[in-house]
Amino acid sequence: MRHGNGYRKLNRTHEHRKAMFANMVCSLVEHEQITTTLPKAKELKRIADKVITLAKRGDLHARRMLISKVRQQDAVKKLIDVLGPRYASRQGGYSRVLKAGFRHGDMAPMAVIEFVDRDVSAKGASDKARNEEQTASLEE
Repeated sequence: MRHGNGYRKLNRTHEHRKAMFANMVCSLVEHEQITTTLPKAKELKRIADKVITLAKRGDLHARRMLISKVRQQDAVKKLIDVLGPRYASRQGGYSRVLKAGFRHGDMAPMAVIEFVDRDVSAKGASDKARNEEQTASLEE
């Protein structure tokens, strides 16, 4: 019987799945919107909402638990400093999954997962800053 097995395995091992979702949460926190397949997005929504709930607490224990789950200091800093206060009055439902058609290569159903009340300028901001730094260092 399948009691207590209420998540998608996504044809991956436990270690791979855990690392993949840690990376996806970091990308979601950084850009506040990412595109992925529909089953991954639905599973990521569960994890992202739990991470935001931890960030709302904001104490030292919550920070250490976030570091163990997310594994990137910049993402944890943004979670506690920006996203936690933004969703302090919301009782849940911090992210949404929007269907986005099918991928051309294999017809996999695609989806966009984003934070509710997201900062539109956050998407790609770090990539633009990194590209500007590289062009400035090349010109020197």
